[in-house]
Amino acid sequence: MNLKISALEYVQEVQSGNISVEDYVSKTIERISKVDEKIHAFLSVSENVLDQARMIDKKVRSGEKVGACYGMPISIKDNICIKDGKTTCASKMLENFVAPYDATVIQKLKQQDAVFVGKANLDEFAMGLTTEFSAYGASGNPWNTDYVPGGSSGGSAASVSAFECVASLGSDTGGSVRNPASFCSVVGYKPTYGLISRFGLISYANSIEQIGPLTRTVKDSAFMLNIISGLDTNDNTTIDGNEQDFLSGIEYGIEGKKIGIIKEMVGEGTAPEVLAATNDAVSKLEGLGATCEEVSLDMVKYSVAAYYTITATEAGSNLARYDNLRYGYEFPVEGYEFNSYIAKARRRFGPEVTRRMIIGGFVPSAGQAGKYFLKALKVKSKLTREVGEVFERFDLLVAPTVPVLPFKKGEKIDDPIALFQVDLNTVTANLTGRPAVSVPFAISNGLPIGMQLIADSNHDKMLLQAAYALEQTVNLPEVPI
Repeated sequence: MNLKISALEYVQEVQSGNISVEDYVSKTIERISKVDEKIHAFLSVSENVLDQARMIDKKVRSGEKVGACYGMPISIKDNICIKDGKTTCASKMLENFVAPYDATVIQKLKQQDAVFVGKANLDEFAMGLTTEFSAYGASGNPWNTDYVPGGSSGGSAASVSAFECVASLGSDTGGSVRNPASFCSVVGYKPTYGLISRFGLISYANSIEQIGPLTRTVKDSAFMLNIISGLDTNDNTTIDGNEQDFLSGIEYGIEGKKIGIIKEMVGEGTAPEVLAATNDAVSKLEGLGATCEEVSLDMVKYSVAAYYTITATEAGSNLARYDNLRYGYEFPVEGYEFNSYIAKARRRFGPEVTRRMIIGGFVPSAGQAGKYFLKALKVKSKLTREVGEVFERFDLLVAPTVPVLPFKKGEKIDDPIALFQVDLNTVTANLTGRPAVSVPFAISNGLPIGMQLIADSNHDKMLLQAAYALEQTVNLPEVPI
């Protein structure tokens, strides 16, 4: 059985009776047991997944109405709640936390008869770029398991790349969907802020994070977006997407579109192989009828510093709830006064989460807020205005998703500044609320390179059309694992 089909091909195969859901899901579980020891994409695999598959097969055979997913096996980043299942955020702090409710995106996928094959690995509380900061061990890149898969949604991207599921959901705070999509050669989509509900996503930085799909093709991302987007009364930041059909007209093309090449995202620090791929992508976009020219975004050079200041502040606030008094792990309170108990209880946080919480307590504090937090907010405001002005002249922006190739595990883990710079090209979309997508574009020395396209807010449909057009210009080798 071919596990290497796209989501839309899977649906067609089940509808036509060529495959059964149970057989496909069973082969998927076999695939996970075969390769996940090397990749460690999953923190847990669902126990009742075959029962779910059989129920959907029964609906298909009896002629009942079946949801759009037709039992499609999907992995879910382990910071998105699925009722009655563990949601650990790859942290020892939530090692035994069982979610009491479904996230809105999970409810929507359940309504469309998706099957959740397991919970995917991530950097603890989604704080990281390599999935090396998981409390349960690092994930490997399916293209070369000695290399990182990116992060923080590294397990999600790796599971799709290694054919351990058909699609996945991740979360993107500063590139956490697009970065691993680029490193693992899959499509990663970060929507307009508010297009997808965050209800049931365990919070890191509420003002900029979004749930997004990771898939094998751009059409698959559009398919997923059709299901999981829309207004939600449980999330007041959600916007009305006018019930758009993101798949409809996806082959429209980009003829006549004006595309800006972001100067600051192809400058110093960009790997030669990545720069060559970007130049090739620009040539292909022009070959499709678009006009490309360089554009400057001055605030980009301050974006990483602003991003980490703002997100650390929000993380410090969000993670303050983990005091082990209401939920957490077994740790008796006898013999402690209040502050010493909380300090001891929080030692279960890993080093990266601890670092960001400390920074998050410092930068908005009395005497420091003007130097750091308020300045970061000004950069965010200026960058948003600057990007808005650029979109008055351009339809889309293009840049490499990540300025470097995937790197070896351990290579940057002790150098947080070097790691932070990997986010240079992705944080702008989050800080400004714009939609962005990473499209697999090239393989260099056996390692993937993704190309990023950015559109103005609420132009997700046009962005998917452009991404599909670019995707059609490449023919990449198959992942070797």
